Amino acid sequence: MSIFPHQRYFYYIFLLIFTLFGCQKVKSSNQRLAPLPQDPLIQVYFNHSQSSEYQEVYRQQTRLGDDLETQIVDVISQATSTVDIAVQELRLPKISQVLAAKHKSGVKVRLILENNYSRPWSNFTSAEIQKLAKREQDRYQEFRKFVDINQDDKITPEEISQRDALAIIQNAKIPWIDDTADGSKGSSLMHHKFVIVDNRFVIVTSANFTLSDTSGDFTNPSSLGNANNLLKIDSPELATLFTEEFNMMWGDGVGGKPDSIFGVKKPLRLPKQITLANTKITVHFSPTSATQIWSNTSNGLIGKTLDTATKSVDMALFVFSDQLLANILEKRHDQNVQIRALIEPQFAYRFYSEALDMMGIAVSDNCKYEIDNRLWKNPISTVGVPILPKGDFLHHKLKL
Repeated sequence: MSIFPHQRYFYYIFLLIFTLFGCQKVKSSNQRLAPLPQDPLIQVYFNHSQSSEYQEVYRQQTRLGDDLETQIVDVISQATSTVDIAVQELRLPKISQVLAAKHKSGVKVRLILENNYSRPWSNFTSAEIQKLAKREQDRYQEFRKFVDINQDDKITPEEISQRDALAIIQNAKIPWIDDTADGSKGSSLMHHKFVIVDNRFVIVTSANFTLSDTSGDFTNPSSLGNANNLLKIDSPELATLFTEEFNMMWGDGVGGKPDSIFGVKKPLRLPKQITLANTKITVHFSPTSATQIWSNTSNGLIGKTLDTATKSVDMALFVFSDQLLANILEKRHDQNVQIRALIEPQFAYRFYSEALDMMGIAVSDNCKYEIDNRLWKNPISTVGVPILPKGDFLHHKLKL
């Protein structure tokens, strides 16, 4: 999904780039950056922001940044009729608790999850845990410590009812499906992260609803969470577009026919534009079938936008691997457009990383190079990786 919003959003991204590039260190709340004013219709938040601070609920520590979980909870709390959520992973208990309360009050709540993350951790048996990959076993151990509220190394049903987010959802009997509702084994990646409330408010975020994507790893006090952003938008017209996407996946809901549509089975959805105040917003949902031409994809839309740059392009990306986007950026660079990029370290130097093209470097994969690989003839030095606390990743997907 791509969304090109109000100008105020771009100002906030400039603040983010400024912060991540290390132009100013902030060591305490007394040295915070001055916040920019929020637009009444589009509000922007960063969990690594250096212009705000909050008290974490779970680790009981004060830190710089915006509390993304609270922003989501506050919007859901306003619901009077409907709440629709499509998110890859939901592990934040306060979100589940407010959903349970709204469902009990008569608000229509619907939830879509990714099938690999649609089961409560507390339901896993010891044998199942042993079969998990190392990363998932580590995540399970992190979950145990998080749920064990009194830290007695035992997990009680009461603790599960307070801290296991998906157990809270199931106990409240909230309707939910995952991407196996189409009769398949899953779409491989249901990667949405959006909330629609009362067909008016839309939350779009790069963060999954997990501690590691919002506040930080529970057992690592230095972790601030993967660097993520969140937009809160007040627009019934935009909410309608997101509801159409949600309904395509929901089909006839829980226990119905396998008429849900996920992944590349979705039909082509061309970009749609709405007007919010005096600003145009273009929305496009992915994925797009490989049979479609590139210009019809979300990356194609991003490419068209990048190709209009006359002064600068700043990017903060988890992964950058699209050769066609890199080619467009090279053309802009040759027209004296300033290009700056921050890439997540674990992906910045892989053979498919376009960050390498931008720096004029080629890396082989088993002594073979990508067929369409194209190094920049005039490489740039303004490509780098951010310095983040150990265990945290740059999870943004921002280009401006």
